[in-house]
Amino acid sequence: MESISILLLGDAEAGKSTFLARLANRPLRDEDQPFPFDIRLPKYGSFRLEFSDTSSPTNYTLLKPACIVLCYDISVPSTLTSLSSKWKYIVETHFNYNELLPVLVLGLKRDVRNRGTAFVLPQEGLRVAQEMRCDRYLECSALTGELCREVIEDITNTAVMTTTAKGGRSEGATCNIM
Repeated sequence: MESISILLLGDAEAGKSTFLARLANRPLRDEDQPFPFDIRLPKYGSFRLEFSDTSSPTNYTLLKPACIVLCYDISVPSTLTSLSSKWKYIVETHFNYNELLPVLVLGLKRDVRNRGTAFVLPQEGLRVAQEMRCDRYLECSALTGELCREVIEDITNTAVMTTTAKGGRSEGATCNIM
């Protein structure tokens, strides 16, 4: 079974570990990284997705992911700003070994919009993702499970496409919204 490495980057407390725990349906410990998920796609075959979360590997810049997911907390607008001011630079300087490397933006904690607190609107997240020339913009709530299935499907499809000759980048490096 082919393994595909996926790296989640973003500020601390953005919700990356909670998102992965939701996917695993159990609590995850940092020492368990990378977090493996076995999948089978009729069109492509069987794969093992190996997620790495920046909360644990201090040497994440040594990883060679097939796909990068830039994560931010929808309830903390500064974490979205951090994607373009910090994390995109890290992607461009440390992961520039493959121009076909897909980069996705994932807004986490989507459920906070129902609480009336300060938050990032989907249009703003999409705008920033487009400015950074990322391949996809996604949102979900690991707490409620809202859009988690759709997000993991999109991440999976993008990651699996990296195993093809075409690669995982979207046409013209455009950005799609779910």
